Amino acid sequence: MTFTTGSPHTNEPRTEHEAVLRALGLTGPEAELDAFAAQLAQEAGVPYAMINIFGSQQQFFGLHTPGNDSDLPTVGRAMPLDHGFCPEVVTRKKPLVLPDVFAHPRFAGNAVVDQIGIRTYAGAPLLHGDTVLGTVCAVGPVERDRSTGRDTLALIKQHRDAVMNFLNQRSGMKP
Repeated sequence: MTFTTGSPHTNEPRTEHEAVLRALGLTGPEAELDAFAAQLAQEAGVPYAMINIFGSQQQFFGLHTPGNDSDLPTVGRAMPLDHGFCPEVVTRKKPLVLPDVFAHPRFAGNAVVDQIGIRTYAGAPLLHGDTVLGTVCAVGPVERDRSTGRDTLALIKQHRDAVMNFLNQRSGMKP
């Protein structure tokens, strides 16, 4: 997927999107976002969590992954703009909770299902005004009971709000 005139999944000029990212200090992966991802993974009970920022060329992450002694696949700090489930969250500007991605044919064929064995996903958009910066997401290799959806939604929104509060305070920008 190529974005030629606008930022990822929006109609705003790319330069405005990039200007907001720079003003918030979001120019690449950073340890401060890794800490947010680690806390989310722990609270969600999943091995992977990301603070996913949509740059002009790719997605890049604040990241938590299982340790090196795990049999689970490793995840890099970046991927194409159209990979994963986060592009759907960016487009919708709403959270997405998939207790079992295989229950949704539209999502079951996503490249990350095979690459890292995603079976459950929960993500919420990082919004600065009308600008979607990226997502906060938690993923795991085991499907979840559908009854946990509301709790997962509340958790992902809580972490989204914490990340946005941090970014706004750090930069001095108002939401």
